[in-house]
Amino acid sequence: MNVDLSVVIPVYNEEQGLAALFARLYPALDALGIPYEVLFVNDGSRDRSAALLREQFQKRPEVTRVILFNGNFGQHMAIMAGFEQVRGRRIVTLDADLQNPPEEIGRLVVKMDEGYDYVGSIRRMRRDTAFRRYASSAMNILRERITRIRMTDQGCMLRAYSREIVDAINECREVSTYIPALAYTFAQRPVEIEVDHEERAAGVSKYSLYQLIRLNFDLVTAFSLVPLQLFSLAGMIISLLSILFVGYLAVRRLLIGPEAEGVFTLFGIVFFLLGIALFGIGLLGEYVGRVSQQVRQRPRYLIQAVLEQREAEAALLRPAPATPERDGSAPG
Repeated sequence: MNVDLSVVIPVYNEEQGLAALFARLYPALDALGIPYEVLFVNDGSRDRSAALLREQFQKRPEVTRVILFNGNFGQHMAIMAGFEQVRGRRIVTLDADLQNPPEEIGRLVVKMDEGYDYVGSIRRMRRDTAFRRYASSAMNILRERITRIRMTDQGCMLRAYSREIVDAINECREVSTYIPALAYTFAQRPVEIEVDHEERAAGVSKYSLYQLIRLNFDLVTAFSLVPLQLFSLAGMIISLLSILFVGYLAVRRLLIGPEAEGVFTLFGIVFFLLGIALFGIGLLGEYVGRVSQQVRQRPRYLIQAVLEQREAEAALLRPAPATPERDGSAPG
């Protein structure tokens, strides 16, 4: 069967909200009237998420597939695993927490029917804390200035991709990457639309402040050398200013004589320069660390099992085509 739409949903400790997700997701997809599949990727959940996904597979095996990781490898690696398994010509990613309503998937599909190969989304009336909204807005501005990748709402996972873009992403063997940004670089006709946003139905957010910072470090260092170039430029400017300052102190000593009152000023300058140096070392470490991870070529994730209905099994479940009845008499 040709699959027109594949929906990839990473799942990590979402036991409390999965029943509500199932109850809304399948009717929304059935209403589209197109062949579809739902591919859940269990990212090493420590609750009953894997068991609930298995039960749902048994209820709707013809349209449900489940990938089970044997550990926690992160949301983006879960999506990458789903991309490598999908069969549809259009792929939609969706979080399992119901903050992006499944009913919005149809709007993304309609937009792809208009000829767009990448459909991003912007959360309308975003229902997050003020700190999270302002921090996200600041990171959006910084990312766009550094990488030239224009995504109004980089934190919204509800997005649609053409098969060609997903195939291109699968060809990339980067250890860590940011999928929406990578897809944007491959897209020929990208577009963004506004979608509804709801409060989390159950559970808690899996992204801490540290993880959000790490995600943005990955995004910036994966798509731009601007941070290194800015650090090099800052180093040259500070070196030039240091030379001028030393020259000023030398001239002042000759004209006025030695002075002890500027000791704390010198300490302040030294600490400032040390801070710049340490920041630069950390920035270099980010790039070197990415290279180190890449050259080791370790598996990005490990799959424990894949629950899916084989084609032979699906054929047995389909009704046999009707054939004309014979009366057994020989032709006259």
